[in-house]
Amino acid sequence: MRFSFSNEQEEFRSSVRRALEARSPTTEVRKQMATEAGFDREGWKKLNQELGLTAIHIPEAYDGAGFGFGELGIVLEEMGRNLLCAPFFSTAVLATTAILNAGTDEQKKALLPKIAAGEITATLAFSEDSGLNDAASVAMTATPSGAGWKLDGAKSFVLDGQTADLIVVLARKPGSKGEDGLSFFTVDAKAAGLGRTPLKTMDETRKMARLTFKGVDAKLLGAEGGAAAPFAKTMQQIIVCLANEMVGGAERLREDALEYVKMRMQFGRSIASFQTTKNKAADMLVDVEMAKSAAYYAAAALDENDDDLPAVASLAKATAAEAYLQTAIHAVQMHGGIGFTWDNDTHLWFKRAKSSEILFGDANHHRELMMKNWKH
Repeated sequence: MRFSFSNEQEEFRSSVRRALEARSPTTEVRKQMATEAGFDREGWKKLNQELGLTAIHIPEAYDGAGFGFGELGIVLEEMGRNLLCAPFFSTAVLATTAILNAGTDEQKKALLPKIAAGEITATLAFSEDSGLNDAASVAMTATPSGAGWKLDGAKSFVLDGQTADLIVVLARKPGSKGEDGLSFFTVDAKAAGLGRTPLKTMDETRKMARLTFKGVDAKLLGAEGGAAAPFAKTMQQIIVCLANEMVGGAERLREDALEYVKMRMQFGRSIASFQTTKNKAADMLVDVEMAKSAAYYAAAALDENDDDLPAVASLAKATAAEAYLQTAIHAVQMHGGIGFTWDNDTHLWFKRAKSSEILFGDANHHRELMMKNWKH
């Protein structure tokens, strides 16, 4: 398996980093996280018009750029580095991968060009109040109604669920259990009977919502009762994408902490020269580099359909989760007393690290999956 970035990919990373550094300084992050929507829609449209980021992973046949998970991972890593407040992960990762995995060619042609152009935002609703991420935990029901379907139930912890224009929903046939009877559906955000309640979360840079469905009109996405396999594939893809985003945030924390201790003077010398600081810096470097390797390898495994993908994906998520949180803890400590204050930006990444740690399953959960799925 190829395990390095090409010159073109490195140039792509540089251009994305420059654009995001200009558009997402911490002043802008703080401004947007204080709003209920969590992002500026006009700024979102402009970003997509100039860089076409939501089109990255969409095939050219559906008006996308046709790149793979390697390039998508680069974009996500840079977004994690800058904590971009925008519905990118929900739209370009969650909803797009579900549509690509489950939808028919006609459905993809109807839905994906609008996402690629940045005209609409979208999300995927699968978790319910239990917070579990497996097919067996789905309780929402889908009942045939004329030419369409009616959805009843609730979905929780839905990324950008309060603002998404299109919602991809996982529901089941009444009376079915486990992986049987599961189907994907698409719901218009303006549909009657749909309730959307923003959730108060620790990480204000990533908005979540609880959605309630009371006889909501929905359109079937893909084959009826055939969502189990596409859902499993989608989950593998999104945890790899999240791992790539997480290593971007971890690297930013590491760099900022190192820059601070080099500048901070105590007893007539930089605190970077103290042994305890050196130990923390070394631990951070090792943790972040290991997490990067796992995330990059998993993205390459996705592009090459590696047989060990289920295990590799879980390995990437578990490694990135622990590295990000531990790096955040070290970064706060290395900043000393100011690291615990609201005015210092370190807490923004710390909260993202903590929320990302448990999003789609924590490290312990994914280690269990890794051991279960490893084929060697």
